Amino acid sequence: MSDHAASESQKPGFRHLLGSGAFPCGVEIVSTRGVPANPEAIPPVVFARELLSLPQVGWISITDSPGGTPMLPPDWIAHFVEDRDRVVIHMTCKDSNRSGLESFAWRLAAEGFWNVLALTGDYPVTGFGGRPQGVFDLDSVSLIALLKAMNDGLEVLSRSGKPERFPPTQFFIGCAVSPFKRYERELVPQYFKLIRKIATGAQWVITQLGYDMRKYHEVKLFLAARGITNIPVIGNVYLLTRTIAKLFHSGKLPGCVVSDDLMALCDKYGAGPDRGRKFFAELAAKQLAVLKGLGFSAGYLGGLSKPETFSEIMEILGSFAPDDWKIFLREIQFALPDEFFFFEHDPDTGISSPDRINRQYLASLQKPKRSRYVTLGYRISRWVHALLFTRDRGLWNLAKRLYARWAKKPKPPLPARALYKLEQFSKFMMYGCQDCGDCSLPDCAYVCPKRWCSKCGRNGPCGGSADGRCELQDKECLWAIAYERLKAFGEAESMLEGPPVVYNAELAHTSSWANTYLDRDHHRPREAKPPDGNQTPEGPKANG
Repeated sequence: MSDHAASESQKPGFRHLLGSGAFPCGVEIVSTRGVPANPEAIPPVVFARELLSLPQVGWISITDSPGGTPMLPPDWIAHFVEDRDRVVIHMTCKDSNRSGLESFAWRLAAEGFWNVLALTGDYPVTGFGGRPQGVFDLDSVSLIALLKAMNDGLEVLSRSGKPERFPPTQFFIGCAVSPFKRYERELVPQYFKLIRKIATGAQWVITQLGYDMRKYHEVKLFLAARGITNIPVIGNVYLLTRTIAKLFHSGKLPGCVVSDDLMALCDKYGAGPDRGRKFFAELAAKQLAVLKGLGFSAGYLGGLSKPETFSEIMEILGSFAPDDWKIFLREIQFALPDEFFFFEHDPDTGISSPDRINRQYLASLQKPKRSRYVTLGYRISRWVHALLFTRDRGLWNLAKRLYARWAKKPKPPLPARALYKLEQFSKFMMYGCQDCGDCSLPDCAYVCPKRWCSKCGRNGPCGGSADGRCELQDKECLWAIAYERLKAFGEAESMLEGPPVVYNAELAHTSSWANTYLDRDHHRPREAKPPDGNQTPEGPKANG
């Protein structure tokens, strides 16, 4: 082992750093497209090595084709790095199905990369011959479930038909949350999805990008309000330039928010002699100071291209007095117009009050406002569900016996075929049903995720929405609609409870009614094994 490798291996790994209480800082490495004659000379590899040689860099985190543009995979860049305990690999669901993601995870395990950030991923925007079709076979929640199952010892059926359990892995599973949302109907589901990610197996959290320290703080407050105080939370800071600020401000980079007021400052300082370099570096350092003061476990810097820039920001951070962060906190509150906050503002501290949830929100839970999304069709859907598809209630048991009898026939009898035709027609006319066979209409307040969500999100919203609209800006966010519908019936607080939904593609173009009554789909009871016997999360008992 080289002297460099030996010194690197003595530094604490990422998992240890998050529990150290020392507020370490990590740096984002963005991958690249194309490979020169000497692969080790490509900028991300050189940058990664240089960063890890700096004493103040805690870890590096390597992106997976951010912005939906194809790039070199993160683990390829990471394998040039000696100290793998200080590398976080991003895993996204946009380009690979569950088999590809599992293969990727096995490769990471074989190479000793245990730190993983599980993300749904940005919708692909460019590729050979035109725009690619996003995969999104899994989402961030079901990807976390897969990694957790691997940590527990993944159980599958061998070729002989007997159960086989693989040795447990040691993934340190991270997840993201996007608190920088303007409206209640998109922010609150983000928080509920975060709770679902942690319940599924996420062990650490990182925020998305924004420039309002109240919203950063709210993530910790919301977790504490739900009794979750042992999960490390990392604050994500991006070093702006005038050009990047304009990109964030335009909404063209999903999940990254720059308000009008902040954009005005970026324009002002960006037009100066140094193009705003000093202002932007100080802003990043001030954000890190506030995050440290608020008790975040670590800070994370993106937007860097040179190690000298990191050192400059750290030097500025070190120049602050211990209580300066309280001043910076009040400065860095660039909220969007009429932005919703889950907690009340405390004028004495300048941040949200931990024991005062938004009063208007609490009042609206008792008396929800009328919503245009609570349609007659939605009310009828709820009534039909209560009558036919609620386990052990209404006509459930009668329908279950009928479908069980028909399932014993060599081929479906005429009544079964007629009901399937009725199902296809009625669900297409009402919901735009895509005949997936493993129906999530009850999970999504009767908005079909395969038809109305660009990423087919069955476990909650992605982080890409803006002002309540899909990141593709072609429709309303499915989960914003679902939230308003469920809130009208007092069910919003529990909208994302229960095990994650994992769609079974084997059921495509079969009757979802039959699959529900015969316990073939994700609505089967938790104790029931899936049809192939694999170890996968089961759905809630009461949905049909």
